[in-house]
Amino acid sequence: MLQVFLQNVAVAQQKNDPKFNKMMSDSFKAECIAGLDRIQQDETQKFCSDPVFANSKRGEKMRDKIQKMNMDSIKQSSNGKYIGDWKKGEAIAQSGRGATWTDKADTVIGGGCYNCHQIDPKEISYGNIGSSLTGYGKLRGYSNKVVTYMWNRINNSKEYNACSNMPRFAHFKLLNEQQIQDVMALLLDPESPVNK
Repeated sequence: MLQVFLQNVAVAQQKNDPKFNKMMSDSFKAECIAGLDRIQQDETQKFCSDPVFANSKRGEKMRDKIQKMNMDSIKQSSNGKYIGDWKKGEAIAQSGRGATWTDKADTVIGGGCYNCHQIDPKEISYGNIGSSLTGYGKLRGYSNKVVTYMWNRINNSKEYNACSNMPRFAHFKLLNEQQIQDVMALLLDPESPVNK
């Protein structure tokens, strides 16, 4: 009970405390490709920054609205192709480069997928905040339903879970369409080491 109260106080302070807001804006400086826009939360981020409300019965209607809004933002493949090159997908999954203030604007951004997921069963270093994706295609099959789910999930994970920890790769332009197709191949191509 005390923890919930303290979370409510912290959230209220963040929303209403001018000193807190000033500290946030003063502590982050625009530099290189990182602009001040990065500290401005969109509706999804604001909702998820209040975990007490987001996970409450009162927050349920808003959670549904947030998920629908994120689902509606997803663009399907422009060329009708959803599966790319799994070898390129593996390189994207391994790379955490790009989008930091030290990167140049033309630095190719990686997915950093291994930071959160086990993907190739032979990989020795991976995170576990996300589910294991080993054998993904082999276990789930290659139906249109599975392909659509994966496309949507990689593009904008908030459409299925408003407060998912997974980045919204297309929403924030972290991965382009071709990169998403290549990551899809890593997970779904029967020839990928993921499915061997």
